[in-house]
Amino acid sequence: MTVDPAVLEELDRLRGRLHELSGSVLATTDGLVVAHDAHGIEPDSIAALAAAHLALARRFAYAVSHGELRESVVECDGGYITSYTAGPNALLTLVTTGDANLAMVHLEARRCVRRLVRILRLENKPPVRPEIPHQTGPAGPLARRTPMATLRQAAR
Repeated sequence: MTVDPAVLEELDRLRGRLHELSGSVLATTDGLVVAHDAHGIEPDSIAALAAAHLALARRFAYAVSHGELRESVVECDGGYITSYTAGPNALLTLVTTGDANLAMVHLEARRCVRRLVRILRLENKPPVRPEIPHQTGPAGPLARRTPMATLRQAAR
């Protein structure tokens, strides 16, 4: 699968704005990696775990009638793992160190997600189908030929 260069540029810009960022993974909601900027972190594992976490978090949101899930935060001894929905079929997961400013992580990640959604929406537009050319034909109706019309009258 080829990754849109605009997606990779967006993940690279996010790393430039968040110095505490250890890695970012953009994945489908079923756990397949779309793009990543994860050095020293296995993106396939992060994508699969993030998809499972998303399903569970969505279930939590539904159970308490809080509407659609937008983001989730996991705080660990060594840092944060934050996940953000990016449209109906994608998920951005960020891994940051413990000294990360979580408010800044949210701010930058939300901006990044809005841009990624626009990029993904443009990427997934259906291809433009060429128009069928108009063909000129006879002005009158065409004669109809059926197998019965070709049989001799005696065989019918």
